[in-house]
Amino acid sequence: MKKVAIIMGSTSDLSKVEPAVGILKEYGVEVNVRCLSAHRAHKGLSEFICETENNGTEVIITAAGMAAALPGVVASQTVLPVIGVPLTSTVLDGMDALMSIVQMPSGIPVATVAINGCKNAAYLALQMMSIKHDDIKEKLQAYRKQMEEDAMKANEEMIKKFG
Repeated sequence: MKKVAIIMGSTSDLSKVEPAVGILKEYGVEVNVRCLSAHRAHKGLSEFICETENNGTEVIITAAGMAAALPGVVASQTVLPVIGVPLTSTVLDGMDALMSIVQMPSGIPVATVAINGCKNAAYLALQMMSIKHDDIKEKLQAYRKQMEEDAMKANEEMIKKFG
């Protein structure tokens, strides 16, 4: 069983999270998505974190903006790998969330990707899972090879066009 949990702080974050869900499903990963605010639904959040520790979840992706307490709160309650995705907000364009997520205290790490980097969060989760799942590892390697081939093809096109 291959399973990832994705937790967002607000339903308004869904459009930013959906690409990660799609990527994970392409790799045959079951994805459990929840909207559980660290501030407004802390009991439900704690219950879900407990559930992830007992249902085969291997990685938890968290997406939050503004104060972005969600990734740290999740990481404080589990030893499963937690990936934090800082999301843009109306005031500081996500820098507030980024700083909140990367500044975790020693012993409670949160792997952090770029602002609105849900796709990379999915790929990072897959890389973590590839340690255990050879099929994911092989598919990731094939994807990387395809990216390289595409980049070289684009380079060749530029050479043809501009010399």
